[in-house]
Amino acid sequence: MLGDLAQIAAACDLTIPPEQRRRIGIVGAGGIVDAAHLPAYRKAGLDVAGIHDLDVARARAVAARHGVGRVYEHLEDLLADPSVEVVDIAVPAASQPEIAVRAMEAGKDLICQKPLAVDVATARTIAAAARRLSRTVAVQQQLRFDEGIAAARAMVRAGWIGQPTAVTVSVDIQTDVTAWPWLVGSDRYDLMYHSIHYFDAIRAIIGDPIRVFGSQSRRPGQTPRGDTRTISTLIYPADLRAVVVVNHENVSGRNRAEFQVDGTDGTIHGTLGLLYDYPHGRPDTLEVWSRTLPTDGWLPYPVTTRWIPDAFIGPIRSLLAAIATGGEPETSARDNLGTLKIVEALYRSGATGEAQPIEPEPED
Repeated sequence: MLGDLAQIAAACDLTIPPEQRRRIGIVGAGGIVDAAHLPAYRKAGLDVAGIHDLDVARARAVAARHGVGRVYEHLEDLLADPSVEVVDIAVPAASQPEIAVRAMEAGKDLICQKPLAVDVATARTIAAAARRLSRTVAVQQQLRFDEGIAAARAMVRAGWIGQPTAVTVSVDIQTDVTAWPWLVGSDRYDLMYHSIHYFDAIRAIIGDPIRVFGSQSRRPGQTPRGDTRTISTLIYPADLRAVVVVNHENVSGRNRAEFQVDGTDGTIHGTLGLLYDYPHGRPDTLEVWSRTLPTDGWLPYPVTTRWIPDAFIGPIRSLLAAIATGGEPETSARDNLGTLKIVEALYRSGATGEAQPIEPEPED
């Protein structure tokens, strides 16, 4: 059994080989860079050349907290720095495409914030520019690299639960969005900026759905303008389904964030510890019941890392490996179109009351 668990742990490894490391320049000095990107990069042994933000004072404060030596007052200065090999763009989706194309034209490879763009059509322009300019681009969809999710995916791939039959995600929390004023006034909230993580993680575990059906709503008197209560169903061939139920307006304070993967021969159940006390969080939990091992009841898997900051190493690790080998990052711009298509289709479904198809991306 210890050997079986070691196999799963190996699949969750986020170590970046020294020879693949590149110097990073960061565009954006918001809370997620402060709490996640910079701690993750330090933990991974990556060198951050400097930071740029329109709010220069904020960039200086963040740089000082993390020992980053340079603040670029202008984006052009960062893009012109030959020591910057990878640009990490951490800005709202509406501002990202222009910066991404400029950075690629300056010869930089990229890791982009999620969502990649405000819609699939705009996201395609980033993926197309990457092909045209021969640049490598990854998207910061890090939940699939969270140890609990990554271990669950490895267990599925190892056949521990047989053929997957269902994935469920249930999140019932109180979320304070006032730290992101731009998000408070956005027409789209949960699906575009939160549940997008779950859709991407589900894709990593069981692939792309063929149709989706969803409903979005709001609590009277809530602070955010956009959707805070969502029910999303991802429909796959035969009887495979995934369901994501999210509520950001749980006024009771009793938070819950769980996921489960069911199969013909077992079940994997876990919790997302970050959401019980965001942004500090607590460790994830994961356990598996299997007829193929067998586990003799529920077997706990020892999760040792956290969504913030550890999972944020995953996308940059994949990007750096792709740069070194000439391959494709796991969360490449092109792959991420599949996640964005789910979001768009669910909003269409909510507006029309009808299931919406997910069309496969045409080959290049």
